[in-house]
This record gives sequence, C-alpha cells and structure tokens, in this order.
Amino acid sequence: MKKRVISGLIATMLTMTMVVGMTGCGSSDSSSSDTVKVGLLHSMTGSMAISEQAVLDAEKLAIKEINEDGGVLGKQIEYQEEDGASDASTFATKAEKLVDQDGISTVFGCWTSSSRKAVKSIFEDYNALLFYPVQYEGMESSSNIVYTGAAPNQQIVPAIEYLLDQGYTRFFLLGSDYVFPRTANMIIKAQVEAAGQTVAGEEYADMDQTDFAAIIAKIEAAQPDVIINTLNGTGNVSFFKQMSEKNYTSEDYMTMSFSIAEEEVATIGADILNGHMVSWNYYQTTDTEKNKKFVAAYKAEYGEDRVTSDPAEAAYDAVYLWKAACEEAESFEVKDVLAAIDSGKISFDAPEGTVTIDGENQHLSKPVRIGQVQDDGLIYEVYSTDAPVEPDPYLTTYDWAVKAGIKPLE
Repeated sequence: MKKRVISGLIATMLTMTMVVGMTGCGSSDSSSSDTVKVGLLHSMTGSMAISEQAVLDAEKLAIKEINEDGGVLGKQIEYQEEDGASDASTFATKAEKLVDQDGISTVFGCWTSSSRKAVKSIFEDYNALLFYPVQYEGMESSSNIVYTGAAPNQQIVPAIEYLLDQGYTRFFLLGSDYVFPRTANMIIKAQVEAAGQTVAGEEYADMDQTDFAAIIAKIEAAQPDVIINTLNGTGNVSFFKQMSEKNYTSEDYMTMSFSIAEEEVATIGADILNGHMVSWNYYQTTDTEKNKKFVAAYKAEYGEDRVTSDPAEAAYDAVYLWKAACEEAESFEVKDVLAAIDSGKISFDAPEGTVTIDGENQHLSKPVRIGQVQDDGLIYEVYSTDAPVEPDPYLTTYDWAVKAGIKPLE
C-alpha cells in the first residue's frame, strides 16, 4: 500500500513538472479561457525612465481601448510589467523570466539598441515574439521581432538629406556610447562624405554622464554649423542645460536630434530647445483625425499636462498591429501570428497615418517627418514625405551606403 502511494506521488510530481515545463515555453499559448497575457518590458527606473514611461503608458492605453472594444478573439488582454532598469543585462534577465518562467509568448518592450540586442536571442531561442517600438540604427532583421519604430532610411538618412538641402556643411556627431549612436554615426559619416561635406568632430558620452564641459569645448573648437545628436536618456538633459548655461541657442549651434521627442522637451525645457530640429515619423501635432483622438485619449487617461511622442505612438500602434495579426491568424500562437505577419496584410490606421508590416523584414512602412521645437513645447513639421516610406534596414538602396560597406555593430 505504501509503495503504491509513493509511486502515485512520483507520477503526480512528474506530470506537474511536464506541465510547468510546457507552460514556461515561450512559444506556448499564454491564454486562459477568457484572457490572453502579454508582457510589457521597459525601464521604469534608471537613466532611460525619462523616455520609456511614455511608451509603457501608450501600450497600456491601447490595451485598455482594445479590452473595452471586446478584446482580441473574444479574450481580454492581461499584462505583466517588468522593469529593465536601464540596464541591458537586466532586460535579458526579465525577458527570459517573462517568456520562460511566466509562459508569456508576446512582449512589447525595450528602447535602446543595447537592450534589444540583449534580449534578441532569448526571443529567438524560445520562439517568442517581441514588438520593439523605437527608431534604431537598422542592420538587423529577426523573425521574432517586429520593429514598429523607424529604420535608418525612415529617420536618419532623410534628416541628413534635409540638412544637406538646407546648406549645412560642417557636422559634429555627438552620441551616447552604445550601439545605436555608433552605427548611426557610421551611416551619417558615409552619407555626409559622399555629399562632399565635412564631419568636424565625433564624441561619445557614457549613458550616465552628467558633465559635458569637455565635449562642449570640443564643439566650440570644431565650429560646426550643425550638431547631430544621438544622446539618449538623461544625457540629453545634461548636455542641453549646460549648453544653455553658456547662452548657446539654436542660432549658435543648431542640433538635429534622433532621440528627443515631446516627453524630453517637457523635461529639458522648451525655452532651451526652441528652434532645434528633430527627425521622427510622428508628432503630437501631426494633423490626422486618428491622432486627434489618440492625443485626447492619452491626455484623458494620464493628465492634460502629458504629451504624446513618436516612440509612444509606435508602441500604441504595436499593440493594435499584434491584435490585427492575431485576428488574421485566428490564433495567439507565435507561429500562426508570424505567418499572418509574413503575408504582408497586417496594417493599422495609426495616428501617424496608415502603417503596414513588411512581411519580408518585419519593419513598418512609415511617413518621414522633420520637425522643429517651438516655444510652446511642441514639435511642428517643417518637412514630410508625401507617402509612407518602405523600410530598408540594411540601406541596400543607397549606393553610398553599399560602397561604404556599412556593417552592423554588436
């Protein structure tokens, strides 16, 4: 009798172990009878929290709207938040927890390319799905990532083209010391030099750097007519405030920034950033009916003083694109959702305009908008494309990029 009880206990334990293992697999269906669970992985602490909070809020807004409209395939969306803490290794740990331990197959998350690269192999190894909402340096395509921010030909390249057309000739490259700024500047140097113009300097700052005196001195010595800024997080706050302390404005040193949106303007100050330029695909001032509704809903949810931004809008779009892919697939399983995405049929009438996932590389077709900060703290278009631009993450359609042999950095 005792022997049979022990055998029964062992069998039960083995069965439980098998169930836990199956549930922990990232490719499993993380849905119950009436809910489906997703992960939200962003920096709620550290140097990147200044930027990532708005992205997280936009994802929650999209989830709330979808749930109020009946959910996805008849199920309500539940979400689990994890804090990447502005640290690539922490992002990797939390990503593995979500897809393995918690059995969540779809995650919306990351900001910096370092954080994305840290989690990339995890999503591939577990066959889980990451929706990445931020513009980046390109040179990457993963079947387990949907890139809803801009590829370099949808932000970096057109911004430099615009500056060249406006007569700028001396470019100073300033960035945070990680993969996005260094790869972006590799692209920019090739583009500027192919146009016969000058890169007058190139400097990088640590992610947590607060003293920019030495870098500002190098900018003064180089005398550029435009600074190409790929600083991220709190580095932007320190740099621009220290430039302002020296009474420098956009008339003294114009900047074109790739990681300053409305949220950062509100933190740094419109008086400091007034007149400076940025390059994105969306602004709070973008004139579409869908955007008016998005801005109103965002402010109603989080407060009238809150602002939307390109990364926030791309994160909002990501949730709706995932919904559309699940409904096309009639499934939450990653393999089925990816098959729907690969069809090239998945699109969304977004606040920035209609966006479509390219089935070949899983980036979006997007409009390009160059903007300028004004004294009300908002960003207004000074240039936009007539239609969405197809993604070209490896810049294969540009002769100067091909000749320069631009390669991805790790």
